[in-house]
Amino acid sequence: MPAFLLEVGTEELPASFLSSAIAQWKSRIPQTLAENSLTYDAVEVYGTPRRLAVLIKNLPSQQSDREEEIKGPPAQAAFKDGKPTPAAQGFAKKQGVELDALEVRTTDKGDFVFVRKLTPGRPVADILTELVPQWIFKLEGKRLMRWGDGDKTFSRPIRWIVALLDDAVLPIELDNGSETIKSDRISQGHRVLHPESVTIPQATDYITALRSAYVVARPDERANTITQQVKESVQKLDGYAEIYPDLLEEVTNLVEFPSAVVGKFESEFLNLPTEVITTVMVSHQRYFPVFKAKDSKELLPNFITVSNGDPTKSDIIAVGNERVIRARLADGRFFYDADLEKPLESFLPQLEKVTFQEDLGSLRAKVDRIGKIAQQITEQLQLSEKERENIQRAALLCKADLVSQMVYEFPELQGIMGQKYALASQEDEAVATAIFEHYLPRGADDILPQSLVGQIVGLADRLDTLVSIFGLGMIPTGSSDPFALRRAANAIVNITWAANLPINLQQLLEHIATDFVQEHNKDKNQLVAALQEFFLQRIRTLLQEEKGIDYDLVNAVLGENDPEYAERALKDLLDVRDRATFLQQIRSDGTLDNIYETVNRSTRLAAQGDLDTKQLDPISVVHKELFQKSSEEAFYNAIVDLVPQTQAAQQSRDYGQLVTALGQITPTVSNFFDGAESVLVMDPNPEIKRNRLNLLGLLRNHARILADFGAVVKNL
Repeated sequence: MPAFLLEVGTEELPASFLSSAIAQWKSRIPQTLAENSLTYDAVEVYGTPRRLAVLIKNLPSQQSDREEEIKGPPAQAAFKDGKPTPAAQGFAKKQGVELDALEVRTTDKGDFVFVRKLTPGRPVADILTELVPQWIFKLEGKRLMRWGDGDKTFSRPIRWIVALLDDAVLPIELDNGSETIKSDRISQGHRVLHPESVTIPQATDYITALRSAYVVARPDERANTITQQVKESVQKLDGYAEIYPDLLEEVTNLVEFPSAVVGKFESEFLNLPTEVITTVMVSHQRYFPVFKAKDSKELLPNFITVSNGDPTKSDIIAVGNERVIRARLADGRFFYDADLEKPLESFLPQLEKVTFQEDLGSLRAKVDRIGKIAQQITEQLQLSEKERENIQRAALLCKADLVSQMVYEFPELQGIMGQKYALASQEDEAVATAIFEHYLPRGADDILPQSLVGQIVGLADRLDTLVSIFGLGMIPTGSSDPFALRRAANAIVNITWAANLPINLQQLLEHIATDFVQEHNKDKNQLVAALQEFFLQRIRTLLQEEKGIDYDLVNAVLGENDPEYAERALKDLLDVRDRATFLQQIRSDGTLDNIYETVNRSTRLAAQGDLDTKQLDPISVVHKELFQKSSEEAFYNAIVDLVPQTQAAQQSRDYGQLVTALGQITPTVSNFFDGAESVLVMDPNPEIKRNRLNLLGLLRNHARILADFGAVVKNL
């Protein structure tokens, strides 16, 4: 069975595009092969800065023949007096068969004309010739470019194509205006180590042939080589190098034949903050920093870079890289020293010259809003005077470093330099820590702020952004979220949960929205409603995806189009988290099964009544004189006994106490439904019917303190 090789040779590809393209091909190529009924043993995708390739092993020589049964027009329209009508003739012509191939069959919708059609399988070479251009030009990426005078787009100009079906060149042409690229078996080796072309004898020789030309086509092999070489290099330095995953992936996609090169710089630069040095190395130069030890934050005056050049010229390569890092660190030292000449607070006036958003004013205006929102949060939490002072000071200074020379040059250091400049300015340590922490988390896998001051300022900053951007109507749609509002909302919820902050988010949104609409003349109700819906979506996603709560249990605590539950969730984020995790726990240990049938049945029937969902006491809504069976009296007495237990559980948020009480009432309710003294809930007498529905409604209401059991699915 043949193997197929496709290599698309290009000018040097951006590392980010290469990673994305490999992932896209790994998904798209198997999909298109399946759509064309082509089997295979393996699809292996390779990539280097100069090429993107795929090797498909053990393809069939051609598709299997396919027999199809195609339904045509109704028989009465296809034949009249036993003779074919134009409808039958047209159907036969469309399917490429003779009229006598048509069959009439009876279906549940009447008699119809059918035809059996055998479609011979096509040669795999013909199918691949059609698919290859699609694989190439349907790749998605940022800033795709045109070259020459053609209209084809790709990340970088395509210079050659290798297309082999076993040892035969598959004829493929990419027409790009005045330039036509034709497939061949000729590839290119390493630019420096093997500038000559490379002939690929047959598809399965690809990896070996390229390796002989100093090209390691497998990204995982290059990554493993880089990791091993870096570890060996730091051992010689008696140090430790952190192999950052993102840096490793980027460097892997920047080289074809990796070789680690050790460089050094003057020890005097170690007086700079470690974060400045590592940012210069990692983010700007793609170097691996060298630490004194694994758990140490102290650096050695060395770095490791991964070269794509001649390994025998490592000394020369090192000198060039040392020259670059020396200049970058010298810049960093200049900026750092210049910034330290004045206190952090002195940067505040410059924030007035920096626009946060065109319609929202300057960063200085945003800082004022952050301070006001932080004050509202501290009032909710009833914090001490000292905590309030630190929070207000941190809110005032949290953006000051953005106009420092260091952060202007190295934006990745925002917050980090603010903390250091705050300490140098003799600010309280809690304030300095909060300036750094209020940016946390910076991504999905980042840590959360640990200090209360950092948590409050971080919440205030994100709440201001969310309300302001929503107020301008810039609500995220699809994958478009330029202000990272989803991430901001996720952070607000996660920080609140992790720190167990008893904040009332609903109240905060109301207050912040009120201030916004007064200044911008917007509809407050519309703004608050949009924010509520947005936060409820984020809470739902976080409960399911991060907390591992089953979807129906999330529906049960958030309600399905239930304003009461939605408002409750936003007023108390801790409570909605606790109820969801508790429900998941009692589902896992089987406790939920013990009360499910009774409570769920009661909940569904109670929906046909009109009892207020907040009513718990039966005395004013259930009339004992209407009882006809002893089971009704027992149900009533059980509800009376349940009231103080529910209230205690509600007060202490001890939902285990509530579930225990519901479990104790279950036999009584079961007897009401199905026992010797069972009743017909939907009695012909409307007063009796309402009385019984109220009993069920009361049980539902007690259970609603925990969740909407009508949303819970049995034995999920």
